[in-house]
Amino acid sequence: MELMIEQFSSMNLLNQFWFSLFLIIPIVLIARTVVAGTRYSPILIIVIFGLSMGYILVETGVAEPGIPSFPMVNMIASSTIIALVVTFFVGGQALRKMFAKDKSDVDELVIPSDEESVLGTTRTQIVMIIRAFFLLIGIEGATRLLIGQSNSALNEVYPLIAYIGIVGAIIFIDNRATIKNKPLYIRKGIIEIIAIIVVLYLSSLIAGWISPIISLPQIFYTMVLSSLTGALLYRWSLGPTIKALLFAGIPVVLAGNFMVGGSRMGDAFLVEGMTSVLAYGFFGQLFFMFGGIALIMFLGKTNHIRNLAPGAAGALSHSGLTGAATAGDLGLDAQRRTPIMVNMPFFGHIFVFSILAISSERESLWMWPSILVVVIGLALTFMAMRTLSKANGNDAQEVKSLMQFSFGWQVVAVFGGLLLLTLGSLPLDYAGMGTTSSLSHFGLFAATQGGLFGSEAAHLIPFIFSMPFLVHPVVFFMFGKAMKDEGRMPEKAVYALATIGAIGVLVSAFVL
Repeated sequence: MELMIEQFSSMNLLNQFWFSLFLIIPIVLIARTVVAGTRYSPILIIVIFGLSMGYILVETGVAEPGIPSFPMVNMIASSTIIALVVTFFVGGQALRKMFAKDKSDVDELVIPSDEESVLGTTRTQIVMIIRAFFLLIGIEGATRLLIGQSNSALNEVYPLIAYIGIVGAIIFIDNRATIKNKPLYIRKGIIEIIAIIVVLYLSSLIAGWISPIISLPQIFYTMVLSSLTGALLYRWSLGPTIKALLFAGIPVVLAGNFMVGGSRMGDAFLVEGMTSVLAYGFFGQLFFMFGGIALIMFLGKTNHIRNLAPGAAGALSHSGLTGAATAGDLGLDAQRRTPIMVNMPFFGHIFVFSILAISSERESLWMWPSILVVVIGLALTFMAMRTLSKANGNDAQEVKSLMQFSFGWQVVAVFGGLLLLTLGSLPLDYAGMGTTSSLSHFGLFAATQGGLFGSEAAHLIPFIFSMPFLVHPVVFFMFGKAMKDEGRMPEKAVYALATIGAIGVLVSAFVL
């Protein structure tokens, strides 16, 4: 700790701030520029540029693996849970409206500016991206200050970081956008900031209180509190805080994570057993993504992106696809449905995280409950496909079946993967990293960052999580092609990719 404080004493906080801002924000903007005029998501380009930047920083001697000399970038990388709070909140709102059959529209306080300031990005979108950066560092700084227990080099300056971030987020509003009630809109933003901090603080306290009984990760309680708050405040019109984090929170967090992951690229390949983990993450991404889509197409009798995108995003809790869908890259129906689907699997996570927490304490997978959960997940998946095949385009029926599929296929993917890797003789922490990366599962990622599978996994997960994103040229090419073809996904290509993924999963689990 003394070494870290001494290290930070030679740094300038403002230099750290500007360095982080002018590295991360351009990655997001360049990504949007590259895909401008196409139907493809910028998440893919964020992967490439983020990994490359982290790798170059280390190779040029500017930073060491993990870039500890730039702790504010690590702050952004570890703020995944903040971006998830708003997704769970909006999902809770959508679920309450659906069950209450409330189809009323919430009054929007702002009409965005459509003036394009950077190719592919409007002025309002740029403001939201920058505001998301301020919000992430401000809320993360405030939360770490309240919770304590941080050993970051920034530990002594969290009050200042929180102040800069929160004040910057409050005043950074697009003056070209049409705002009906500016004082109310700003107040909403402040209330949302406070609410997110309260949710994170309470979830941390609850996790600490319950840990003597069962050591569930903070992300579980965060999900519960956020979803319940959204269900209670289902008529809340979104203010600037939630709008910014919903649009740009995940892309900004991913940019930071990929920089950290890229910086560990050279060292991670030297770790024994890492080949199996990386290969499983790569091929697992193909199998669970396109295998799930293949089930929807073959048994659910639909190949439209309005079902495939939210179904796959929810079933895998897939960070990249969720970020693309909630940002509106995959159409309005997918944007509306995805928060619902992302929330659904987390209601089963009391079982998921309970089994994983007990397994972590035992240092081996708890087998029989895991097998039982896989069987239940398969039953739910096939029940969902039966419902979907009879939907005939009915919105309520499609949403209901996708909710069942998201729940069922997720537990199949999580525990099926853990069972495969455990039977393939990988230790639990490596199996956990492989499963997390094979799904791009942001909940497991946040839990692994928090130490669910131990300290070594917490340090390696940014890199392990980054590598399957190299599959994303295929993922977003397929979804982009579907967008260009009036929402229809090419069937033969999906079946071929699912088959390749299945073979790769078996080889990586039992051969490598």
